Amino acid sequence: MSDMDQQTLWSTADGHPTQAPLADRMRPRTLSEFIGQQKLVGEGRLLRRAILADRLQSSIFWGPPGSGKTTLAGIVANMTGSAFEKLNAVTSGVADVRKVLKEAEDRRVRYGKATYLLLDECHRWSKTQSDSILPAIENGLVRFIGSTTENPMASMTPAIVSRCRVFAFEPLTVEDILTAMERALSDAERGYGRYAVECEEGALRYIARVANGDVRVALSALELAFLTTQETADDRHSAPYRYISLAAAQESVQKPILKLDEDLYYDMLSAFIKSMRGSDADAALLWFARLLYAGVDPKLIVRRVIVHASEDVGLADPAAMLQAQAAATALETVGMPEARIPIAQAILAICTAEKSNSVVTALDAAMADAEKGGFSAVPEYLRDQSYAVKHQDTPQYKYPHDYPEHFVEQTYLPAGYEDRVYYRPGELGNEAKIKSRLERRFRGAKKP
Repeated sequence: MSDMDQQTLWSTADGHPTQAPLADRMRPRTLSEFIGQQKLVGEGRLLRRAILADRLQSSIFWGPPGSGKTTLAGIVANMTGSAFEKLNAVTSGVADVRKVLKEAEDRRVRYGKATYLLLDECHRWSKTQSDSILPAIENGLVRFIGSTTENPMASMTPAIVSRCRVFAFEPLTVEDILTAMERALSDAERGYGRYAVECEEGALRYIARVANGDVRVALSALELAFLTTQETADDRHSAPYRYISLAAAQESVQKPILKLDEDLYYDMLSAFIKSMRGSDADAALLWFARLLYAGVDPKLIVRRVIVHASEDVGLADPAAMLQAQAAATALETVGMPEARIPIAQAILAICTAEKSNSVVTALDAAMADAEKGGFSAVPEYLRDQSYAVKHQDTPQYKYPHDYPEHFVEQTYLPAGYEDRVYYRPGELGNEAKIKSRLERRFRGAKKP
């Protein structure tokens, strides 16, 4: 048997050979092996309790590729005492559903045994296909588990969604994916633990970053890097070993070769942020392009764009926030690489807008007072009037819309804070208008 055959030939539990991909071989089999999604399956969480008690009801697992949806469904199959059937919405039709339902009915009548039905890519089902299983879900003949990468609220029939509990999966973190790859390298049964493997510093982390939360992508890249790396020998090792270099890792994940260590990543992100704040559109675009080129998740970039639309522009140009939110929506609905264009537009909007940090300074000042505590009661005329007891000797609430310009002076701050000023509008852009409006309303007595 050749060296390559030895590398790819594995045995299943029954002893038969298989050439299953590394990602399939390393698929977790129990909850203890499952990686990530702690908000869903962490200790004490609802989904974990339901699985352990074999009481999981009809559910939809919704999340990005490689986040563990099908794997978790497989774990349910391994742990349950019920029967488990699996269909794929792309290849199955109404006839397949009817066959599963008939077998489920036979099990329930003969053995009192429940049936789980996993439907991969469930958003691909038509209304007719969905309607064919509705009665079985309603009467509990099957416990339906749908797996989808699309928002079920928009991509699936409301009748199905209303009868299921939706569990939203998140992309795996870099640390989660590193754990999966390290486990594959140490597992002698299903991974590469039987081999001597050494990885250049940063190689695995690069794959984990570029995988963008998809563990399947990461394990496939690791497998390709391993299979295309020849064994070598030197004085440092007592036996032949494989050395997976950073370059090999970068080639395997099919991304441009760029050494982006932890420090450089944060330095580039800082440069990007400061370029936006400093109104240098050219610099901001270059740092944005370099971050994308290095495989940084564009969601991380868009988050910073949204924050700085308020932190550095704010009410000086409220349209900047609309541009930032539009970029986030484009990334969600259109995806990359097309979404890089509206993201760039939002970056340019922030760079070229008038600047103001009044929003963040106002919030910081208010938070500082809020943290001190010790506030007096809410003034009576500001309380919820549906249950408040009114007294004649206390001020009454003045409804602003009953007064000229829909404004009337009255105190809204609690006792002891009547003269506090948190928001001080700047002199540029839209804030100049805001400042003039406040001065007109308060006649300079209180507000700027």
